[in-house]
Amino acid sequence: MNDSARSGDGGVHSGDVGHARNGDIRGDGADGEVRMTAWVRGRVQGVGFRWWTRVAALEIGGLRGYVSNLADGRVQVVAEGAKDRCERLLDWLRGGETPGRVDGVTEIWGEPRGGYDGFSTR
Repeated sequence: MNDSARSGDGGVHSGDVGHARNGDIRGDGADGEVRMTAWVRGRVQGVGFRWWTRVAALEIGGLRGYVSNLADGRVQVVAEGAKDRCERLLDWLRGGETPGRVDGVTEIWGEPRGGYDGFSTR
């Protein structure tokens, strides 16, 4: 099962449209906000990755959502907010300054769903 099917939200998968980051085909909400869901592969559990991701999201500011460990060893990041702020978090996830070792990040974009109070670890 691919990440898009696993997420169940019907968002645009970065691999489905070439470079979605540059294509601006994301599901911008009416108020300019988006939902970014990212799956991070590598040695990202048991190394403080979730804590650092939450700190990065809080430093960027204006993001709501969560970061959680998955049973298959990946970490899932869900962030809602302004597109540029979600992009900054995605760049941080790919940037090489994270705890552990990131082998790859897959993301999808969609409409924000709401219901988050701040940015938390799960």
